[in-house]
Amino acid sequence: MIDVVPVSEAIGAEIRGVNLGYIDTNTLDQIHQSWISHCVLLFRDQEITARELVIFSKHFGDLDIAPPNENGQVGVDGFPEVLVLSNVKENGRPIGALGNGEAQWHTDMNYIDQPPLGSVLLGVEVPDQGGDTGFCNMYGALEELPDLLRRQINGGQIKHDSSTNSAGLLRKGADAVTDVTACPGAIHPIVRTHPETGRQALYLGRRRNAYIMGLTLANSEALLDELWAHATQPKYAWHHQWRVGDVIMWDNRCAMHRRDSFDENQRRIMHRTQIKDDELIQ
Repeated sequence: MIDVVPVSEAIGAEIRGVNLGYIDTNTLDQIHQSWISHCVLLFRDQEITARELVIFSKHFGDLDIAPPNENGQVGVDGFPEVLVLSNVKENGRPIGALGNGEAQWHTDMNYIDQPPLGSVLLGVEVPDQGGDTGFCNMYGALEELPDLLRRQINGGQIKHDSSTNSAGLLRKGADAVTDVTACPGAIHPIVRTHPETGRQALYLGRRRNAYIMGLTLANSEALLDELWAHATQPKYAWHHQWRVGDVIMWDNRCAMHRRDSFDENQRRIMHRTQIKDDELIQ
């Protein structure tokens, strides 16, 4: 049996005594059940290669191919499923995405019709300070949503803008949004049902250029501001301070995440895989 130790009252658990490079079916089943129960899992002191990261991630579903990031880099050599997140430059050119800036609260790829069900992130190099990653429990946020807000979002949908990434950078080929009500992107319910647990969770995606369908822009902005202020309260969140060899996997269907900025002179290299979801959001 694996050791499952909650990391906070809000969300997440550490799995101890597991080497992700050598793992059997029974252990995988226990990890999956723990993941579904805790939304976010932490594994410390993992010495795994990009190949082993891909193999482990594939146990939970098919993987997305890493898209070209804003710097034109694509994946890790030989492993196109691995996205590099980094501020490191080689020969004057960034080797990864997002740099050293802050990433706001978001769920991954909420702007497409079938967002990924989860991600696995490995700390290859981490700064001495900063670069922490926060996770927010969207089950809890919905369960404690004030009655008035719950009635206001009943049956509601959000259009999720696809023009910028979680750091607020304009994606390659995208036009700057001048009319939020007409922004490009997928439309999803504000309250979604997790297909494995049957539990409901808030699904906010990301705040920038979001629009609640059918409302005036002013009413949409006001309601979204209230929802975000509620959902991102510290009581729903846990923030992880990275060490080299940490692996975190999160459930994109019931958790949001964010990243703190860090000193640009500090190196940070992370490898991420992204697990596909074959189901539309319900």
